[in-house]
Amino acid sequence: MTFSSSCGVSELPLFPLPDVVLFPNRPLPLHIFEFRYRIMINSILESNCRFGVLMINPENGDISTVGCCAEIINVERLPDERFKIDTLGQQRFRVLRYVREKPYLVGLVEWIEDTPPTEDLRPLGQEVEQLLRDVVRLHDKLTDQKRGLPDDLPSLPLELSYWIAGNLQGAPAEQQYLLDTQDTAKRLRRESEILTSTRNYYAASTALKEALKNS
Repeated sequence: MTFSSSCGVSELPLFPLPDVVLFPNRPLPLHIFEFRYRIMINSILESNCRFGVLMINPENGDISTVGCCAEIINVERLPDERFKIDTLGQQRFRVLRYVREKPYLVGLVEWIEDTPPTEDLRPLGQEVEQLLRDVVRLHDKLTDQKRGLPDDLPSLPLELSYWIAGNLQGAPAEQQYLLDTQDTAKRLRRESEILTSTRNYYAASTALKEALKNS
């Protein structure tokens, strides 16, 4: 097995998962119980502790060609040879071809990054961050919760775009689109559209809730 953290081509063990899209710097806890993936985890624990996560479309069984490398940061070995592992997303990759399918999937992958921006993305990032804060505030008000946002919310546009994409609950197809995108501005603008729509929905729902409470 070959692996390089820099841009290039490498062989990488692959772990396809239904409706799961991993992003750089985002955590992914996993319970490993299938025999072939127990073999995979045992193997990579002896080498570089990294594997690729790819989304399976549950509607047609297709496996995405763009995924994200996961680094194992914590392992719990269970008595019956299962694993509980904590992983963290690293670089994105594109599968060029499958090298083998047994005992587990291995692909030849190329590492991908966003193209360097041609504009200052900080104003766009600040706009999207404010939309995010509005959405969380309205959601908390609507549900009588105090979830808030973490203190370590990324401020850099690229990292912020990954954080938002990784937290889009229940929208794996949208997440896959954002993972495929290699333009930070394009990703942020799409997230702006999603957050604006969500903010408007929560604002209307909150207004209706207040009206019913006061009627």
